[in-house]
Amino acid sequence: MAAAISQHFEAFKARLDKVLHEKNKLNDYLEIIEKKTGVRRLYVALVFISIIIVWLMVGYGSQFLCNFIGFIYPAYASVKAIESHDKEDDTKWLTYWVVYSVFSLVEFFSDIFLFWIPFYWLLKCIFLVWCFMPVPWNGSHTLYYRFIRPFILRHQDRIDTALDKAKEAVNEVFSLALKGQSTKGSVSEGFNKYTKHAKDLAEEVAADELIRRATSSSKTD
Repeated sequence: MAAAISQHFEAFKARLDKVLHEKNKLNDYLEIIEKKTGVRRLYVALVFISIIIVWLMVGYGSQFLCNFIGFIYPAYASVKAIESHDKEDDTKWLTYWVVYSVFSLVEFFSDIFLFWIPFYWLLKCIFLVWCFMPVPWNGSHTLYYRFIRPFILRHQDRIDTALDKAKEAVNEVFSLALKGQSTKGSVSEGFNKYTKHAKDLAEEVAADELIRRATSSSKTD
């Protein structure tokens, strides 16, 4: 096992070293540091990564740093993907943002439990980096095609119907408001309709998933 870990680490160093020799502003600064100190830019980068890891474990502002890493670089890469003529990188970053959105939704509803996990921000940062790393075992690709895509395709019609109903409720609120009717009552009524549709959809999807898993389990047995 130690040999396998060492092999993976060496492969990681080789890929990182290749990335660090690409032409961009950051690598230009690393080249200057390399020439002035005589230390390879690979080791400078590894030291920098180690500092970030320690900071995420015990440092002040670890939440900001984690979210900065998980958002700023992907956002910049997404802009570059939009401006390029290659559609493959568009799909890659769209997949990342779908996974990022699902993760953020799960985190929002379960943060009371997640933040009790030791070194949570470090673990979250590692997860987000795994999701956008340019490797065959990229996390966003794995999670999207194994979990998110099958789930969405199973319930696509119901989700579309719920979104249409929500759109109708919002349009109704604005229509009543423009006609000069009670804005407060209109908003309240529209919001109640929206929450009812969302609740009904969640209950239907949850029931279908329970039935599907029970059926799959019985077939396996």
